[in-house]
Amino acid sequence: MEHIAALMLIVSCSGSVDNCQELPSPVTVFETMEECREILPQALKAFEGQGQLYSTCVTVDPAMVEEDAVLTWDIGKDGVLRASVDVGEMTVASNTRRENVVVVPQ
Repeated sequence: MEHIAALMLIVSCSGSVDNCQELPSPVTVFETMEECREILPQALKAFEGQGQLYSTCVTVDPAMVEEDAVLTWDIGKDGVLRASVDVGEMTVASNTRRENVVVVPQ
């Protein structure tokens, strides 16, 4: 069984960073951060012209495989996409600011 060390996250915003959504990455999980970072520029090309694009590779602790993981992301006032994967609970909530929370399927 391969382990997951990174997730690719691509977000598109239209108008402002208050109106953003995740886009489906062609490849979403990677065994290394280097693999994710290498493929990211190619993946972004598929979404050219679909609003302001933000992207990142997110570190995943392989020990979380047995847990319910939650991907949380936000685009800061500085225009930087920040994301993390943490162990979540069964309840999924979101911040009223530009932050989205998504349960990562196992």
